Amino acid sequence: MVDLAFGATAMASIFAIVDPLGVVPFFSALTEDMSPSQRQEIVSKACLTATITLGVFAVFGQWIFAGFGFTIPAFKIAGGILLFGVAFEMLHGERSRSRLTPQEREETLDRNEVAIVPLGIPLLAGPGAITTVMIYMTASVADPADKLFIFAGILVSVLSAFALLHNADRIFRKFGRTGTRAIGRIMGLLLAAIAVQFLIDGIVAAAQMTGLLR
Repeated sequence: MVDLAFGATAMASIFAIVDPLGVVPFFSALTEDMSPSQRQEIVSKACLTATITLGVFAVFGQWIFAGFGFTIPAFKIAGGILLFGVAFEMLHGERSRSRLTPQEREETLDRNEVAIVPLGIPLLAGPGAITTVMIYMTASVADPADKLFIFAGILVSVLSAFALLHNADRIFRKFGRTGTRAIGRIMGLLLAAIAVQFLIDGIVAAAQMTGLLR
């Protein structure tokens, strides 16, 4: 039987950390001097970059674990701490993965690079999103087909970003900076709850592995 609870949680987690709406003001700022056709090209490249990045980590995450000698509980705990840090900053109206120095910002304004950095990575496919897909891909599920929900979550998130960025000007004018930040803080609260759950699961699993909890 398909585990709908796992699927819903995985998809919601991925969508929350990718946060397509939160990228809109950054996209508007980075592409304000570009023509509509150039913007469309940037959106397509950024979404493709994010899809490939998250897909690669989803598929090869287990080999990354093996190569570096990670245990799943350790990565869950580390991932929970990382996600909570991102959530904390989102709740305060900040996005650490989007912080760029003036020099970095100037470099990424190049039309041939802005789609990949910073829009594709790390604004859409940031460390939090990568951590999330890797953790869910290593989760124990009754039916391996349940892992398809993870790819569905990536696809839904990227397609949402594609649609939102194509209408960035209209959305940004409607919500404004205040509305966009408010939505970002709501997503941050959801992400904080997900991060705490990751921490709980990782601590419990680690305790079971060491025999402290049976």
